[in-house]
Amino acid sequence: MLKILLVVLLGSLAVAGSVTAVLVSPWWWAAACPVLVLALVAVHDLVQRRHSVLRNYPLLGHLRFALEALRPELQQYFIERNFDGRPFDRDTRSIVYERAKGTDAEEPFGTELDLYRTGSEFLTPSMAPRSVRAEAPRVRIGGPECTRPYDMALLNVSAMSFGSLSANAVLALNTGAQLGGFAHDTGEGGLSEYHLRPGGDLVWEIGTGYFGCRTDDGDFDERQFAEKAAHQQVKCVSLKISQGAKPGIGGVLPGAKVNAEIAAVRGVPQGETVISPPFHRVYSTPRELVRFLARMRELAGGKPVGFKLCVGSRREFLAVCKAMLEEGSAPDFIIVDGAEGGTGAAPLEFADNVGLPLGEGLMAVHNALVGVGLRDRIRIGASGKVATGGDLVKRLLQGADYTNSARAMMFAIGCIQAQRCHTNACPVGVATQDERRARAVDVPDKSQRVRRYQQATVKSALQIMASMGVDDPGGLRPHMLLQRVNPHTVRSYAELHDWLTPGQLLASAPSSWAADWKAADPDRFTH
Repeated sequence: MLKILLVVLLGSLAVAGSVTAVLVSPWWWAAACPVLVLALVAVHDLVQRRHSVLRNYPLLGHLRFALEALRPELQQYFIERNFDGRPFDRDTRSIVYERAKGTDAEEPFGTELDLYRTGSEFLTPSMAPRSVRAEAPRVRIGGPECTRPYDMALLNVSAMSFGSLSANAVLALNTGAQLGGFAHDTGEGGLSEYHLRPGGDLVWEIGTGYFGCRTDDGDFDERQFAEKAAHQQVKCVSLKISQGAKPGIGGVLPGAKVNAEIAAVRGVPQGETVISPPFHRVYSTPRELVRFLARMRELAGGKPVGFKLCVGSRREFLAVCKAMLEEGSAPDFIIVDGAEGGTGAAPLEFADNVGLPLGEGLMAVHNALVGVGLRDRIRIGASGKVATGGDLVKRLLQGADYTNSARAMMFAIGCIQAQRCHTNACPVGVATQDERRARAVDVPDKSQRVRRYQQATVKSALQIMASMGVDDPGGLRPHMLLQRVNPHTVRSYAELHDWLTPGQLLASAPSSWAADWKAADPDRFTH
């Protein structure tokens, strides 16, 4: 009854205002029109069937939707504490912003973290710290089959495609990589002019859609691949098996975003929705995967070749290791992506529930390669929420040789974690194809920010290592990372996890690995 009275009242006011405007003064339209609009909205709310809230609370119900739309911003700016925001807290974002701008990323008065919280991790300082080395070490990528090895930096730009990111964002990232001497992963969206023009070192990622090297029906095109892999800027080639935030499913690029430029880069029809399959056509068994990687290296003229995955079944990865041994061939690098990694868009159920976090995935891959005697020829990269020097050092301790960062690099070029990447309405022009929005990314300024952030973060990692008595990443050991397992007990990673010795799986697999090692089959993927 009250709802009907509200509509009648608004209608009466609108009519009265309209009559007054006609008979007394046109200025009354300023009051009559808004009331008339409110009356029409109230009527629509009452008769529509889609939203129960609006049927029961006409007009007032819209306030609920407005507050819901503003909730992320209100949460980020006024409610969340410095250390508990997600995916990245304010402290971490501030460190990236300040390092990118070249200002001090320092905090007075002490940590805000509860160091007695279960799960807290601590790096162990030494009573005999070292001097910080003046020049950052690099990691040689290239095994016995590689004729053109590449020296990788400790921190690089992780995979982000042109199409997901704007042209200006890609230009800024690659220019920053060129200025700072580190690598830029293209993502699976193809090799665009924006990746090539600045001249920064590239890791060309090939996904299940084979964008940039695909036939008309979606198969891998060897001729196109060889032609583009020959580019001077392409230093390594990576086959993407799965992505941390959405392992086991492919991506979708709506047809509205597939303009002529993106269509040409990806080798797909303009204006049509592009779907990346969840699986590869080029292999179906571990043995076929190993053989295809060797073929990619051959087509790439001997450049380093590897693959990227979010680890799931340890048994399946061991099957790949067995295939490497039997085929006498191995990739030059493996990039481990964690389930906490980022994406432009993914089903929440996948992001929250599928795949191993980066730490567990790294330790599984590292130990498997050690156990089969291949660790010395295969380098491991880590991607998934790497943003600070502390993150970098922890990943090296857990088995990585180098790290990649995507979202922190986005922060460096202006990302504010608005989480609108999938809407094409990124407020700072980073994750959009809207040219008007993308103008906000000033390439000369943002590229310098990328360079400064990378250099400051690597320097921070070297400072942390020096405080631990280590002057080279090779000196880091699992016992140097501690974890609080309950309010009264702290254990080192050396105690909490199994660490295999070289060739141990071949000689006599420990009980915790024996079942998986025995069941691993180089001729099929099976859990």
